[in-house]
Amino acid sequence: MLLKEIKDIFHKELGKIYPKEEIDSFFYSCIEHYLKLERFILAIQPGLTLNKEEEQPLFEAMSQLKLEKPLQYILGAAHFMDLELQVNENVLIPRPETEELVQWILEDFKSRKPEVGSQKSDIGGRISDKNRKDFNPSPITILDIGTGSGCIAIALAKNLPDAKVYALDVSEEALEVAQKNAESNGVDIGFMHQDILKPKIDSKLTFDIIVSNPPYVRELEKNKIQKNVKDFEPDTALFVSDEDPLLFYKAIIDFSENNLKENGSLYFEINQYLGEETKALFNARNFSEIELRKDIFGNDRMLKAIKK
Repeated sequence: MLLKEIKDIFHKELGKIYPKEEIDSFFYSCIEHYLKLERFILAIQPGLTLNKEEEQPLFEAMSQLKLEKPLQYILGAAHFMDLELQVNENVLIPRPETEELVQWILEDFKSRKPEVGSQKSDIGGRISDKNRKDFNPSPITILDIGTGSGCIAIALAKNLPDAKVYALDVSEEALEVAQKNAESNGVDIGFMHQDILKPKIDSKLTFDIIVSNPPYVRELEKNKIQKNVKDFEPDTALFVSDEDPLLFYKAIIDFSENNLKENGSLYFEINQYLGEETKALFNARNFSEIELRKDIFGNDRMLKAIKK
């Protein structure tokens, strides 16, 4: 069958569910993934024909798209910043908003990173031999709580190669995915099977940065969630009860009071409707410089606090 005919079938079968531009994106992502064909292939080879074996995965993907299954789960891959990550129904699909959270951490780290000129130096601004041996700062330590696919931890480890990065999750299946992603992206991360609501981490293990994108969607907001998210992504990574929607934030703040270093930074991705309520959790706690930040869509989405 002609490849352009398969593209027409995609539009015919999926047109009642998705907009044209999204169907085009699905089709080209599928031919890239399954056939290793560039997106412009039909422009230079309009008569390209596929055999039955080549057609099969395209039609199978289309059938799953008709059920509104996320394309990332169909292909088993998602992109986050400059990473390619394996994903399945045991982990959330990484979001652009979470990329913004990682960028915030990277910007802060680079702005705080000590410069050579700030060290004791001899004439000319060079670090003297006497003090050079003392200029050996310990690598920063980072903990990602509720790591899922590992997207946050892996992106930080790739961009901060001198950092020691740890990540925990309550789901063993999620940790298996995260471990594979760390290996395929060439980073070493200390993974822990832990429930942050009942943490069993030695208080002597402290961190310069703690970051988390915990479950925060209230049950009352389920009707606003798209079918492809609600029916396929893991409930335990998404939803919290209406009665205690900030449960995980409270637990992480409690944990951070013991395991975050002095002047260490705590970063959250948050529910856009609960920005001020989440910020208020830091009242009378051992934190300062509380900052609430909006995402590119203008929603309250990120929060940062500094341990006193």
